[in-house]
Amino acid sequence: MIGRNFLAGLTLFCLVASLPLSAKAAGFKGKLTTDNQKFNYFMGLQFGAALKGVLFKVDSEIIDRGIKDVLNGEKLLLSESERIAVRDMMVKQVREEQLALVSAAAKKNRQEGAAFLKKNRKKNGVRTTSSGLQYKILKKGSGPRPSMMDTVTVNYRGTFLNGKEFDSSYKRNKPTTFPLNGVIKGWSEGVQLMNVGSKYKLFIPSNLAYGSRGAGDAIGPDSTLIFEIELLSIK
Repeated sequence: MIGRNFLAGLTLFCLVASLPLSAKAAGFKGKLTTDNQKFNYFMGLQFGAALKGVLFKVDSEIIDRGIKDVLNGEKLLLSESERIAVRDMMVKQVREEQLALVSAAAKKNRQEGAAFLKKNRKKNGVRTTSSGLQYKILKKGSGPRPSMMDTVTVNYRGTFLNGKEFDSSYKRNKPTTFPLNGVIKGWSEGVQLMNVGSKYKLFIPSNLAYGSRGAGDAIGPDSTLIFEIELLSIK
């Protein structure tokens, strides 16, 4: 099994191979006494960590031979075309592994989301729209309601199903302003239900949130999300 760490290690190895280091340095005595020794040991740690979990058996002697051949300018045991083929094979395996991980995470998130929403819709005060959006009124305001073409200012807090917070304008101490036609569907629909001065809790299915693409490293694929939103004003 390989991943981002391997690609990072491969990059580091290429960097090391390009540096004007001596492959015939004095024998290492087991103590890191110079900056050069510390640097080299650090690079070894990084490359070693990257090799953990690779699909192939790691042979430190062959790895050492490859490093020495590059640093000493020896004839390489792999031709350029062979090196390209090995690189492409490893990159392909990394991509396949990443796709498998994303697929497994998406399936898990879908199952957890469906179970949560099925149970949540039966709770007191929770309403469900035709799209599948669930909401609960925490505070009812008396101001106007926004339309799809309006720009609104809100305070909000976003959490996962386990309660872990991933975003909050309250923590930044700065409300957020945005056009309702420029956000996820669950937000657009939910905020249009609110009067200015209201505070709602939205339970947003993944298809009304970020879907299978997720949102960077913060929000996984097919995640059901919970938002507490306070509508402050309409511009």
